Amino acid sequence: MNFNTLFLKSFRVLLIPFALLYGLVIYIRNRLFDKHYLPYSEFNFPLICVGNLAVGGTGKSPMVEYLLDLLHPRFKIATLSRGYKRKTSGYVLAHKNTTALEIGDEPMLFHLKFPDVPIAVGEERLVGIPHLLQDHPTLQAIILDDAFQHRSVKAGLNILLTEYSNLYSQDFFLPTGDLRDEWSSAKRAEIILVTKCPPDLTEEKKQKIIRSLQPEADQKLFFTCIEYGTPYHILDNTDEWILTPRDEALLVCGIANPKPLKDYLLSQVHTYYQQDYSDHHIFSIDDLTEIKILFNEINSKDKLILTTEKDAVRLSKFTEELTNLPIYVLPIQHRFLFDEGQIFNEQVLSFIEHFSFNPTKL
Repeated sequence: MNFNTLFLKSFRVLLIPFALLYGLVIYIRNRLFDKHYLPYSEFNFPLICVGNLAVGGTGKSPMVEYLLDLLHPRFKIATLSRGYKRKTSGYVLAHKNTTALEIGDEPMLFHLKFPDVPIAVGEERLVGIPHLLQDHPTLQAIILDDAFQHRSVKAGLNILLTEYSNLYSQDFFLPTGDLRDEWSSAKRAEIILVTKCPPDLTEEKKQKIIRSLQPEADQKLFFTCIEYGTPYHILDNTDEWILTPRDEALLVCGIANPKPLKDYLLSQVHTYYQQDYSDHHIFSIDDLTEIKILFNEINSKDKLILTTEKDAVRLSKFTEELTNLPIYVLPIQHRFLFDEGQIFNEQVLSFIEHFSFNPTKL
């Protein structure tokens, strides 16, 4: 453990009083919702919520993409996100000229990958859902991205993600830990996904995690690992780069948890250098100049720049500057372990196919 990591851990421990105060506020808020003192709405319509209890880094965006891949060939589906760090406000529906500045990088990524799927953003899901249904009245389901803690809307199917290396059952409230909600809130989920597991996760470790999370009898628990695809050029997805042990890569990323990506590169290339930015960083032309300087300093003929799909959305606006630059995008997806992917798929499909509205009695 390096000095910076040790200092950060020690500093966060000193913030325990603030974490306890934050936890108390969250506890009171949840009890007010549980007792119906704070109002929430239910819709006679299939809503699938993807979320977590911690801040960032659990793989929500790849899971939304997984669901879109699964559902959009069968149903008229849409997504509704907050649109974090966008320059607009209120409800916005993506169109052919939309940019990441208008809807945020993650929704923009969905829009680019699924151009025929309605992609909308809005801070208030309670407002955004009716808007989206009015704009697309033939919709059959909506995926609510990162909405588990937004209890003003009650979804019919809640998919809760928790990271293998930072299980919510072993975490603590912000700012000491990463939790933005209490452990007991996990009981509201129908499905719990343990993400970013080792691909060779053993049955023994699986059972240990189950004992730690203590899922309810009616909750389904699944395990996934990250699977990386073949890097493609940021401006031309037909131009691919097969990574080899002789390659040297400059990793450019502004994501919440780059550790799994860095671990992957250690096993794939000879050497990698890194240029880290804050999560959802909005790249400037000065950033791109800095990236070029760092890349030119790498003394190898087998060199490339690697970035994530979310970062690529924010970098691709520099079309002219990127044209002759070997900057490649590394795609990722969830892969279900223990041959349970089909079970997960069937539960999600069944929810929409057999949806029935059973409003909570007040």
